[in-house]
Amino acid sequence: MTNNNFILNRDAIVREVVLNIPRSDELFKKHKIDFCCGGNRPLHEAITELGLEESPVLEALETLQNEASNIQVSDLQDWTNLSYSSLIDHIVHRHHGYLVEELPDLSAYVTKIFRVHGTDHPELGELHRLFHQLKMELEQHMMKEEQIIFPAIRHFEATNDDHDKSIAVSRIHELEAEHDEAGSLLKQIREVTSDFVLPPGACTTYRMTFQRLEALESDMFQHVHLENNIMFPRLEA
Repeated sequence: MTNNNFILNRDAIVREVVLNIPRSDELFKKHKIDFCCGGNRPLHEAITELGLEESPVLEALETLQNEASNIQVSDLQDWTNLSYSSLIDHIVHRHHGYLVEELPDLSAYVTKIFRVHGTDHPELGELHRLFHQLKMELEQHMMKEEQIIFPAIRHFEATNDDHDKSIAVSRIHELEAEHDEAGSLLKQIREVTSDFVLPPGACTTYRMTFQRLEALESDMFQHVHLENNIMFPRLEA
C-alpha cells in the first residue's frame, strides 16, 4: 500500500519502491532489477549497473504510481500491516507449497533435457548442477523456517516478550545469507540459459523446462521480498 510520505526519484531505495508502488516488482523483473537480496540500494545505482537508461524506468514507475492512486484501498493487499502469523501462513501456503510441488517435477525436467540434449548443449550440464544445488538449499531452508524460525516468530507475536523477540531476531541474518545464496544461484541459472532463450528447434520439454525455471525465479523474488523487505525489518525494528 502506497505510503503518502514516499517520494519517487532516482535516489529512492529499490525495496521501498516495491513496497510503495503496486506492480513495480513486475517492471523490475522485466528489467532484471534485483528488488530482493539486492534491494537495499538507490534506484539509480541498480539501473546503472545494468546499463539501463534512467528516464524510461522512472517514467514507467511514475505511471504505475499514478495508476495505483486510482485503485480503491480495499483492492490492494497491504503486506506491511498483516500480522506475523498471517504473513507466515501466506508464505508457507503460497510459496513453500509451490516449491514443495514444483522442485521435484522441475528436477525431472532439468535432468531429462540434460540427458537428451546435453551433448549438443553442454551448458545444460551446468544448469543441472546449479538447479540441484538450488533445490537442496531451498528444501533445507524451508525446513529451517517451518520448524525453527517461524514458530519462534509466532511465539514472540503471542507473548510480545523481548526475550522471545531476541530469539526470533537472532536467526534473521542467517536466513538473509541463505536468501543471498539462492539469489546468486538463480542469477547463474539465468546467465547459463542466456536469459532463458531457447535454442533453435527446441522440443516441448525444453520449452517447458525454461518456462518453469523462469516461473520459479519469479516466485522466489516475491517470496524473498516478503521476508527480506517486510517481515525481517519489522522484527528488527
